Amino acid sequence: MHHFADQIEEAIQKNDGWGSNIIISDERDTVLETGGGLLHAKHLFKPGERFITCNADILTDLDISALLDFHKKEKALITFTVSNRKTSRNLLFDENNQLCGWRNNTTGEERISVPKGNLIAKAYDCVVIFEYDIFDLIKLNGKFSLIDLYLDLAKTQKIVGFEHSGDRWVDVGKPESVAVAEAMFD
Repeated sequence: MHHFADQIEEAIQKNDGWGSNIIISDERDTVLETGGGLLHAKHLFKPGERFITCNADILTDLDISALLDFHKKEKALITFTVSNRKTSRNLLFDENNQLCGWRNNTTGEERISVPKGNLIAKAYDCVVIFEYDIFDLIKLNGKFSLIDLYLDLAKTQKIVGFEHSGDRWVDVGKPESVAVAEAMFD
């Protein structure tokens, strides 16, 4: 946590973690971003076991069992949820749902890790299954994004997208999205 860290800690303590064991990664001094934050949390995971992450500002009724089954079937290092929603940035996949690159739709910038023709653009939906082996492959350190990590690893590892466009999904990271989420999940 970084932004409003004191308020977050206070809310967790006041509500006794809402019945959950909440462990805080304190990034008040240095924001590690998503990739650096994952690496910083390595000690929370067990070697040899896969784990699932979800961005804190995402609400979804995604079928986790279907995601996990897909991940096992694909034998991927990383599987993340993707959809056809409109977004300013897309991940780019080949016909087998394997990650090949990234595109900023606003600026036109592209980063291609695995050159292939006819790449398919999908929105990154922030629910991810990782194999613990990810930690042995991370060459980056300090502050870095998961997208940078994905693009680096896509050159040598199997990273796939799980299409879940039929599920409800909303990013509630902006105040105007809360009303959308309330209506969607009423």
